[in-house]
Amino acid sequence: MSLSNADLELLRSYDTPTICNVIEVFHIRPRHTGYLDARIKACFPEMPPMVGFASTATFRSAAPPREGNVYASLDRHVAAFAELPGPAVAVFQDLDDPPASATFGEVMCTTYKRFGAVGLITSGAARDLDQVRRLSFPCFSGGVIASHGWAHFVDVGVPVAVGGVALNPGDLLHGDANGVTTIPPEIASEVAHACAEYAAAEQVVLDYCKSAEVSVAGFAEARAECGRRIAALSDRVRLRN
Repeated sequence: MSLSNADLELLRSYDTPTICNVIEVFHIRPRHTGYLDARIKACFPEMPPMVGFASTATFRSAAPPREGNVYASLDRHVAAFAELPGPAVAVFQDLDDPPASATFGEVMCTTYKRFGAVGLITSGAARDLDQVRRLSFPCFSGGVIASHGWAHFVDVGVPVAVGGVALNPGDLLHGDANGVTTIPPEIASEVAHACAEYAAAEQVVLDYCKSAEVSVAGFAEARAECGRRIAALSDRVRLRN
């Protein structure tokens, strides 16, 4: 997959629900797949959308590592960022069930940001929320736990499962206050460029609802026009693909 910096910036300018809506018009995956479920929440919902490529790892903290020190693979993980086609998003599957302690805190997020990462997602827990917020580093987690326990990496660069979605190294991710979705690589650039048209179609209904006078018939026509525009967009992108 080749995405330009302009494409990435364009994706970053839209919220995650809009990205999900636009992916649907391509009809390349079922509507109930591809996005992380409600277990994964934005730690800092006030932050703007995050867009980047998954750099995956597995993690445990309920017992000491069999060998090495805690966080011994952090250098290996940041080195893996160079293998991605763009900015990294650190993605952790916490293998402890339930999570025993926090996956990340201030030191880890400071390190990741310094090496070019644009965010972090974990099925486990967060901590150091005030400090990480000051870094302007978007994070998504399954909760918050004060201690890091015996935190350690199990493996780096492997398939992981987070929020009900199987994720591989290099997967394109988009996340904001609403959650996180994957973007299929074969349509990523087209998704970026279709968002404006989709948003304009929805604006027909929004503008009608803000008008001085409304009626059920007028509302129905606004909705029909929105539907026609979205259907036309879907027909065009499906023909191209």
